[in-house]
Amino acid sequence: MSAVTKSKTRNQTGGWLVAVAWTAVCATLLPAQDRTPPRNPGNTLARPAPRIFAHYMPWFEANAERETWGWHWTMNSTDPRQIRPNGQRKIAAHYYPEIGPYDSADDAVLEYQLLLMKLSGIDGVIVDWYGRKDHFDYARLHRHTEALVNHLGRLNMEFAICYEDQTIPKLVAGGKVSASAVVDHAISEIRWMKENWFQQKNYLHLDGLPVMLSFGIDGLTNSQWDQTIDSLGFEIQYFSEHHRRQCAVGAFDWPVPEGVKNTGTFLRESKQWKQLIPVAYPRFNDFYQQARISKNWRRISDDDGRTFRQTLQQALETRAPVIQIATWNDWGEGTVIEPSVEFGDRDLKVIQKLRRKYVAGNFPHTGEDLKLPGRLLALRRSGDPDPNQNQKAREIASLIAAGSTAAAKMELDALDTPETLDSVKGGSQSSQSNSE
Repeated sequence: MSAVTKSKTRNQTGGWLVAVAWTAVCATLLPAQDRTPPRNPGNTLARPAPRIFAHYMPWFEANAERETWGWHWTMNSTDPRQIRPNGQRKIAAHYYPEIGPYDSADDAVLEYQLLLMKLSGIDGVIVDWYGRKDHFDYARLHRHTEALVNHLGRLNMEFAICYEDQTIPKLVAGGKVSASAVVDHAISEIRWMKENWFQQKNYLHLDGLPVMLSFGIDGLTNSQWDQTIDSLGFEIQYFSEHHRRQCAVGAFDWPVPEGVKNTGTFLRESKQWKQLIPVAYPRFNDFYQQARISKNWRRISDDDGRTFRQTLQQALETRAPVIQIATWNDWGEGTVIEPSVEFGDRDLKVIQKLRRKYVAGNFPHTGEDLKLPGRLLALRRSGDPDPNQNQKAREIASLIAAGSTAAAKMELDALDTPETLDSVKGGSQSSQSNSE
């Protein structure tokens, strides 16, 4: 098994496996005594409007020119070098990105994705982060995250980190961290985040404190998390998954096989917590059985978009300060809201509509505006080396980010040709263009 394959533990064993196990053992893991008093669920209309975040995976590797395709496009079972009769590459997913399989280090793609989020009404991203150690592909994912963070700052969007502490046992097994130093390692990683990310003005804070999530139960134990949080030397708003650990201020929800029914259980349990991060999701349809990794988990049906509309509306109605959409781009599990060939930008239009209803009645952007980031990506992918065109593309990106969509459209209309508009749908290249 390759290093990249091994690093894919959360999806390879299934995000649901972690979620189901956590649900099954929570009664034995959670101590009877709480540190955090329950919040008062009354008078929800008096709370600030929620901020909408999308869970983001920075783990894709794609370079058609070098014929390099990472595990998350192949799962060691498909070959993206092979082109289907419909022009699509063979990837390990049931759905196909509207822009084709891409590289998470591609500046033009990062710009496209974040501009789409802004126009949809998404305030920021919660990044799936594997730490900084040079083990498997963790270091590369960290570099991808740093590139993403740079673009988030440039485009005035917020971010937070979901720490995959399930990496720590693998670091121990690989001889990168000693078994007696796992808590010290976690403390070091979080302190690094404080020095480099938590203090950024666009990092997500609640009640004046930085927000950090951790995924699942395959990393630190409850007692090790207690030691970690107690020894940081500063406070954070820490959220565990599904059920609140003793040292956590609350928990975040995640899609599991029971679907909407389990979401209701989370919302009832969360009334005893100070904070919660509810979840919205469009569907679940993984590729694991086709890739011979494991049996497929039970599907959550897309239901012609009703699943996403229902879960997003339910999350917004909690008036929680933050809600999380799971996910922007986990193509292997099919939970994507990023535009696809199959669903287009349908789910982004749902966010626009519900943001106007629950968050900001004057939210100005429309479904027509969602075409602009794709047109800008096509311009960047056109291969024109003219530095003036690159500067013009940067100016257009700034217009879109500022909400000046009519002006951005005028600029694109003046520059675009049918060829550049078509090139974004080819899905065969990684532009690696410099959008800085």
